[in-house]
Amino acid sequence: MTQQNPMLKKLKEILPAIRENAPLAVKLRQVPKENVDMLHGIGLNRAFLPKAYGGLEMSLPEFTDCIAALAGACCSTAWAYSLLCTHNHQMSMFSKQAQDEFWGTNPDAVASSSIAPFGKHEETEGGIIFTGDMKWSSGVDHADWIIVGFLRTKSDGGKVYSFAVIPRSDFSIIDDWYSVGMQGSGTKTAHIDRVFVPEHRIQAAIDMMEGRHVGRDLYPDSKIYHTPYRPYFACGFAAMSLGVAERMIDVYKELTQNRVRAYTGAAVRESIPPILRIAESYQQVAAARAYLEKTWQEHKEYGERHEYPTRYVLAHWRTNQAYAIKMCVEAVNRLWAVMGASNWYEDRESQRLWHESNMTAAHAYTDYDVCAQILGRELLGLEPDPSLL
Repeated sequence: MTQQNPMLKKLKEILPAIRENAPLAVKLRQVPKENVDMLHGIGLNRAFLPKAYGGLEMSLPEFTDCIAALAGACCSTAWAYSLLCTHNHQMSMFSKQAQDEFWGTNPDAVASSSIAPFGKHEETEGGIIFTGDMKWSSGVDHADWIIVGFLRTKSDGGKVYSFAVIPRSDFSIIDDWYSVGMQGSGTKTAHIDRVFVPEHRIQAAIDMMEGRHVGRDLYPDSKIYHTPYRPYFACGFAAMSLGVAERMIDVYKELTQNRVRAYTGAAVRESIPPILRIAESYQQVAAARAYLEKTWQEHKEYGERHEYPTRYVLAHWRTNQAYAIKMCVEAVNRLWAVMGASNWYEDRESQRLWHESNMTAAHAYTDYDVCAQILGRELLGLEPDPSLL
């Protein structure tokens, strides 16, 4: 991307140290505190923080370029940290009272999330009593708050998908993240037992998608907050897949330059199959980057115009990112398949990249089979399928 990006320049200075810590992240099963401190130190956590609290209100293309670069060094760190950052965008849509509680005494405060509606609640005066073991909360070890999902019952008996914001003092962490990929993301479970959540820290998801959130008038001049929350929440997944794929191409080139066949001594780089594989994967990843940059630029332009996208545009944006991830994963798997048995050792970067790449396609938001159905129904003029989120 040709845009000026001062944050990316700062980030590149600490990427070697973050790459060095990647094996430690796997061992700890969470992002090392040193990584978080370095990223906070350059201010990346303030990317989507309102300027009123000392934030940057960074554009989406600038942010995703940073996350792609970070993922090339340590995708586990990028996964968790990207979400900690993007939740600030979501928090900007809550009430002024909630934002003051969140950032008033600590503008570096960040939230993890568990937004699948696993939570149970009881209505009470002034809010709800929330209970749940909230799974898949990446980066929760470094979070000051958590955003949790639940289905709130309306007066007519219907359900409204909603979010509640809960401070770190009101939940504990269940250390249950034992995975074969993205081990360092620390995607653990938050245990919440009958915690009171006041009304000012509750929002309906649909209001945050369509511009009816209570914080809509707080930042009239902002170029990033007059947008649906979900594309910002999910933007990191595709950026990470891109960054991992770009790094895998570099690793494959480095490996193949000096690799020889164990039994014949033949130079691998002179064989036709490796030449064809690197060429196709390189083209595929380059196409994915171009596709994503175009999509992220559209997000930026809609936000600058304070224009909310139609359902049709939202379907395109989501599916564009899922399709780009699909291309990146195919590119990585094409290279991994011929990298040789020695790359199956646990300490090889190529193996970590292979796992991480395929994990980027495993999130509910990046499932291409789901996304393709959503877009296909739009293209054919069908009503949305409520079973597809």
